[in-house]
Amino acid sequence: MDSPIATTRSATGINTGVLALYWVIVSEIVIFGGLIMCYLLFRMRNDEWGLFASVTSTPAGAINTFILLTSSFSAVLAHQAAEAKDCAKAHRYLWYTVLGGFGFLCVKSYEYGSKILHWGPEYENNFMLFYFVATGLHGLHVIAGMVAMIIVSRQIKMGQHLNRVELCGLYWHFVDIVWIFLFPLLYIAK
Repeated sequence: MDSPIATTRSATGINTGVLALYWVIVSEIVIFGGLIMCYLLFRMRNDEWGLFASVTSTPAGAINTFILLTSSFSAVLAHQAAEAKDCAKAHRYLWYTVLGGFGFLCVKSYEYGSKILHWGPEYENNFMLFYFVATGLHGLHVIAGMVAMIIVSRQIKMGQHLNRVELCGLYWHFVDIVWIFLFPLLYIAK
């Protein structure tokens, strides 16, 4: 049995993989949406959070934004290559996206390391709790996306499951969108 029994939903006409991914993304929106709403409510009630936010590195956040947006572009190129049945290009572009995720994690590790090495009273507040929880949770999602792309890239190299490139791309774009919300909240709005 080479193909799944159900590949599209008759009521919606949407591929079951895409539909399942939409459910995952909606559940993740609830998680990140709740976290961001809590942050905004705390921020409105605590004027001193602007001072606490001054310990975040805006250049590091901007670099990470650039890296994620660039890697999102390579995910789009991977999807286009997969639709054209060009397995070699799709494989290569998926790995470019994985490398972008790795670059993001390297910058984030540098940020975390600099904060931990210079830990002081300026880090002992609720803002930093939100910072570490939100960026850490986002980092876990980056890792999950990278793992999925590595698995799919191996399948693509063998000429199998080209449709999964779209799923990886959709998930990666969701991860990027979450960062687009986190970057201004945690790095710019000081």
